[in-house]
Amino acid sequence: MDDREYMSVALDHAKQGAGKVNPNPMVGAVIVRDGRIIATGHHDHFGGWHAERAALEAAKRDGVDVRGATIYVTLEPCCHQGKQPPCSQTLIDAGIGRVVIGSADPNPLVSGKGVRQLRDAGIEVVEGVLRDECDALNEIFMHYIVSHNPFVLLKYAMTLDGRIATRTGASRWITGEQARRRVHEDRGRFASILVGVGTVIADDPRLTCRLDDREDGGHDPIRIVCDSRLRTPLGAAVVRTAHDVPTIIATCVPWSDDAAKPYTDAGCEVLTIDADDEGHVDIAALTSALGARGVDSVMIEGGAGIAWAALRARVVTKVDAYVAPKIFGGADAPAPVGGVGVATPDACFRLTNTTVTSLGDDLLIEGGVDYVHRNS
Repeated sequence: MDDREYMSVALDHAKQGAGKVNPNPMVGAVIVRDGRIIATGHHDHFGGWHAERAALEAAKRDGVDVRGATIYVTLEPCCHQGKQPPCSQTLIDAGIGRVVIGSADPNPLVSGKGVRQLRDAGIEVVEGVLRDECDALNEIFMHYIVSHNPFVLLKYAMTLDGRIATRTGASRWITGEQARRRVHEDRGRFASILVGVGTVIADDPRLTCRLDDREDGGHDPIRIVCDSRLRTPLGAAVVRTAHDVPTIIATCVPWSDDAAKPYTDAGCEVLTIDADDEGHVDIAALTSALGARGVDSVMIEGGAGIAWAALRARVVTKVDAYVAPKIFGGADAPAPVGGVGVATPDACFRLTNTTVTSLGDDLLIEGGVDYVHRNS
């Protein structure tokens, strides 16, 4: 095995922290001596051991000497005291001889300082191995640590003719099992999931992560309902299960015990947000408030009005569009993005760095949203 193959193993371990380490990054580590993996580790949960420490502790538990060994780590080792001690110094103290790194850490507290400390201690450091893959794994962290605003994913599933439901409102299911599994995997790695009250009224979704092949079923994101006038039914699934899964009702209704108490009694948090110029919850203000709380990511799943509001507010970081090889037809059948729309083609919201992935019969089109070159 070469450096790229060992880093690939470290990436596989890093993914085990999905949904549990936010707002920290997912990180994996592999220790190798004489062409053999002698220990592995990953950052398992927020506040827990970092990947390097986890791998070193695994080696210690097994009685393995790591002095002079190579450690592969998907992200530059930290060099500052946080909830855990600095990993760079821990590696130095352990006698590691070589450190191979995937991503540079954009955190201003680290950003090259960890590498410098290791090299100053005489340790060989190799950077940028599988950098693109390591960066992609932590796209949420990379965005949040620099901007302090959540990484916002706009996700929708549609037919070839751009419908998210039939003219009667029926939408289950547009996509197949592979695509739906991918959505639940994303729910498991995002800190929160957001829908409009219309989606709650129409579909009564649970908005949880359901992965049957995992013992824990997957990590459930914080559920957020944009409900400008506080119309969420008390019998809705998100309200009935709010004691089990954190649920926020974001509203423009001024706070009062009479209005909020039925929801707070059910376990929901009622969060008052200023209205935008159309009288709805200001999405930019909401995402800013979430970022200030340490919520590093938001997955928007519906509906068309929320999608347009988020794009118009310029908060969407990335779009995931699932396209099924089906045609519903119907002038009144809903589309994924509503609102008034743009007036001219050059005012469109354009995606960059797009990729297309096959998921069974369906296609997933992904891309970042380019606001810089938009003529609005």
